[in-house]
Amino acid sequence: MMVTAACVGRDREIKVLSSRLHAVSGAELLAVTGDPGSGKSTLLAHLVHHHLASPGAGATLWARVSPWQSATPGSLIRQLLQDHHAESEPADGLVDALVAATDTTDGPVLVAIDDADLADEASLHALVTLIREHRSRRILVVVTTARPGTRLAGQAFDELRLEGVDAQGTADLAEQRGIVLHPAMRAELARHTSGNPRDIVALLDEVPVGTWSRSGAALPAPAHVVDSVRERLPEGSTPARALIEALAILDAAEPLSTAITLAGVEDPLEAIDDARRTGLVTSDGALTPAEAQPRIVTPLVRAAILEVLGMKAVGEAHRRAADVVVDPARRLHHRVAATPTADAGLADDLAELARTRGADGAWAEAAGLYRQSGRLTPDPLERDTRVTLAVDSLLAAGDCTGAGALVPTVESLRETPLRNATLAYLAILRGRSAEAQLRLDRAWGIVNLDREPDVAALIAQRHVLHNLVRCQGTELVTWADRAIDMAGSGSAARVEAAVIRGLGLAWSGHPDAARAEYESLSERIRYGAQAQRAIMGRGWLQLGLDEIDAARTNLETAVSMAQLGGSTRISMWALAWLARVQFLTGDWDEAMRNVDAGHSLARTSGIALTTPLLNWTSSQIHSLRGDWEEAHRSVAQSTTSIGDYEIMRIPDMLARAQLAEAAADYGKVRRILVPLRAMSESVPALSEPGLWPWVDVLANALVLEGQYDAADVLLREYGKRSEERGHRSSAARMKYARGRHLGAIGDIHGARRTFEEGIELLDGLGLRYDQARVNFAYGQTLRRAGKRRAADAVIGTARDLYVSLGANTYVERCDRELKAGGMATSRVETHGATKDAAELTPQEEAVTSLVARGLSNREVAAELFISPKTVQYHLTRIYAKLGLRSRAELAASRR
Repeated sequence: MMVTAACVGRDREIKVLSSRLHAVSGAELLAVTGDPGSGKSTLLAHLVHHHLASPGAGATLWARVSPWQSATPGSLIRQLLQDHHAESEPADGLVDALVAATDTTDGPVLVAIDDADLADEASLHALVTLIREHRSRRILVVVTTARPGTRLAGQAFDELRLEGVDAQGTADLAEQRGIVLHPAMRAELARHTSGNPRDIVALLDEVPVGTWSRSGAALPAPAHVVDSVRERLPEGSTPARALIEALAILDAAEPLSTAITLAGVEDPLEAIDDARRTGLVTSDGALTPAEAQPRIVTPLVRAAILEVLGMKAVGEAHRRAADVVVDPARRLHHRVAATPTADAGLADDLAELARTRGADGAWAEAAGLYRQSGRLTPDPLERDTRVTLAVDSLLAAGDCTGAGALVPTVESLRETPLRNATLAYLAILRGRSAEAQLRLDRAWGIVNLDREPDVAALIAQRHVLHNLVRCQGTELVTWADRAIDMAGSGSAARVEAAVIRGLGLAWSGHPDAARAEYESLSERIRYGAQAQRAIMGRGWLQLGLDEIDAARTNLETAVSMAQLGGSTRISMWALAWLARVQFLTGDWDEAMRNVDAGHSLARTSGIALTTPLLNWTSSQIHSLRGDWEEAHRSVAQSTTSIGDYEIMRIPDMLARAQLAEAAADYGKVRRILVPLRAMSESVPALSEPGLWPWVDVLANALVLEGQYDAADVLLREYGKRSEERGHRSSAARMKYARGRHLGAIGDIHGARRTFEEGIELLDGLGLRYDQARVNFAYGQTLRRAGKRRAADAVIGTARDLYVSLGANTYVERCDRELKAGGMATSRVETHGATKDAAELTPQEEAVTSLVARGLSNREVAAELFISPKTVQYHLTRIYAKLGLRSRAELAASRR
C-alpha cells in the first residue's frame, strides 16, 4: 500500500491536481516533474489517498517503479493491477487488462505511477495505447519523473513542475519536527536549500536545534550532499579543482578575474569547461567566453565543497583571498573567516566598518559586523559594548525577534547607558511605553555627556522615537535637537533624529516649518537606506497636511526602497500610512494588499507598533464592504496586540468606533471616542487636523444620539483649528458634522450651506470616501427636512461614490434612503411580492425592513436619521395595516 506523508507547502499543486482529476472528461496524461527530493512522491501519494477517500470516485491504480523493473516487460502493469501471477504478454494483452481494470462508471479513474521514467517499455506502450484508443473514458494518468520534457513511449504530456517550498512551507516542515524557526531563518533555510523538502528535512535532523532559534547562523550542507560533492570534486591540484575552490571561497559578486587570480590557473577557459563537467559549477547558459561568469550551482553545494576542503584549506584560501579582492568590506570578511582567535586590530576595523554602515542605514549588515567584532575583541568591556551594539543594530534593522533572542545575553551584562538604551529600544518596538520610559530615564541619568557624547546622542534619539509613538510633538523636537547637537556629523543618531523632527514640528503646531525641514532633508539625504527614513517621514507628514498625491508618491517610494537595504521598521510605517492614503482615495484593493504586507512584516520582525494602524484600515474596509466577520476579526487582532503607546491606542479606538458607525450603533461610537477628548489635552497631536479623524465621527454620533449641545461644543472647540491651519479635508469633515447638527436643530438653510461648503473643500483632493460620506449625510438631512427631490439627487451621488468604492454597507443604506424618500420608486418589491405604495409608505417600508432584521427602535432611528418616537409611530401604523401584533410577527412575515 502507498503510505501518505504530510504534503507541506504544496497547497497550489494539490489544488491543481485535484481540480484536474475532478474535471477530467477523457483519457489524459499529466507528469509531475521536479528535482530529486522536491516531494514528487509525497504529492502523488497525497493525491492517491485523497482519491481513495473521495465518495463517488472511480478506480484507483498506483505503482512505484524500481530501477530493476525496467528490464522486465509488463512489470509496471502487473504492479498497477496487483496481478503478480499473470504471464508476460504482448502489449495487446496488457492493454486489455488495463481496459478491464479502468472500466468503471463511478467517476474519474486515477492511474498514479511514481518514477515512470524507470518503467519498462511494454508497460509504457500499453498506457499510451489506453490513452490514445480509449479517449472517451474519464482516466487521468499522473506520473512523476525527474526529467522535464521527457516523452514516455513517444507520448507528450502536460507538466506540473515542482519548485522549492517557500519560507512558510519551510517553517511548517520544521514544526512537524517540533522545531520553531527564527523568522529570518525560515527565509534563509528556504534560500540555502532552494526549498527542496528532502534537504530541508535533512538539515533539520542533522543541525543542532539551538541553531534554528537565531538569525545569522551559517548553514552547512546535509551529509548526502557532502557525499555527492566529494565524489564529483576533481582529485589533486587540477586547474578545475582550483577554480571550484576559488568560486566557493569568493563572494558571488566578485568578477571572474578575481577567481582566476585566486585559483592561479593559466588556461581559465579549459578550467571552466572541466569544472562545469563536474556538475558543481554553472555558467547560467553562457555560450561565449565573454559571457562566462561561472558560479557554484547552489548554496548547498558551496557549503559541501567547504566541508570537503576542511578548516585548514579553507582558512588558507580566505587569507589568500584577502590579498586579492579589492572591496574593503569583502577583504575584511575574508580576514575574519580566516581568523579563529581574538584579534584586537581586526576587531577594531570591523567595528569601524559597522559604525559606517550603520550611519548609512545598513543596519542588518552593521549587526553582523558588530557580532563578528565582538567575537574577535579580547577586552571584556569592549566586547560587551560591541555585543550590545549588535543587538541594537538588529533592532534598528527591524529584527525584534532576532534581537529578542539575544536579550538574555545583554541583560546579563553590566549596566551601562548603552545597555539601557538598547533594552528601551526593544520596549518601544514592542509597544511597551512604561518600560521604555523607565529604561530611557535610567540611561540618561547615568550617561556621562562629556565622555560619552555618542552614547548620549543615541539615548536622545531613542527619546525621539519614544515621543514619536507617544504622539508628543514638542518633546520630540526637544530631544531631536539634543541628539543633533551631541551626535557627530553623519552619525546614525543624528540622521534619524533629523528625519523625525519634522513630524514633531507639525504636531506642535508648526506645519510650515515641518515642510521646510523635509525640503531641506531631501536635498541632504538623497541616496541609501537613510533616504528611506526621510522619504517615509515626508510622506507621513504630507498625508497629515492633505498633500495626498505627494504622500502617495513618497510612501510608495519608501516601500520600494526596502529592496535596496532599507529598514523593516521604516517599511512597516510606510506600508501602514500608504494603506491609509489608498483607503481615503478609494484604492481599497491596493490598501488591503499593503495591509497584508505590513502584517507579514510584523509577524517576521516581531514589531507590534504598526499593527493597530494596519487593522484600522482593514476593519474599515471590511465593515464598509459588509464583510462583518473579517471586520470584527481585524478589530480583535488589534485589541489583543495593543500596547500602551498612543500610536497604538488611537487607531484601535478609531477602528472600533468606525465599526460601530458602520453598524449604525452611535451610542457605542460615543462611548468609544469620548475618552479621546480627555486624551487630546495631553496629546496635542490629537488636536491638530490631519491624521486622526475622530472629532467629526464623535460629533456625528452625538447628533444622532440627540445630544445637540454637546456636539455644538465639541465642534466649536476643535473646528476653529482646522480653519486656522487651512486644512481642507479636516474642515470638510467638521462641516459634515456641523451640517448634521444644523439640520437636527431645524436650521435647514444653514445645514445646506454648510454641507455645500464641505463638498467644495473636498473638490480636487481625491478623497472619495469623505466625498461619499458628506453627500450621504447631506441627503439624509434634506430628506428629514422634507426636501425629498433634492435629497434624492444628493443621496444618488453618495450611492454612486459608494458603489465605486465597493462599500456595500452604505450602498444598501442609500437604497433604503431612496425608497424612504419615495421619489426613486413608487412600488416596493419585497421577497417577490409587490405591495401598493398606499398600503405601506416608503418610510414605513424602510422601517419594516430594518425592524425585521432585528434592529431596535433606537437603531432604526439612527439608521434612517429620524427620532425613536417616529419609528414607534410608523410601527403602530405598520402593525395595523398588515394585521400584525409584534416585532416577532413582523420579522416572520418577511422570511
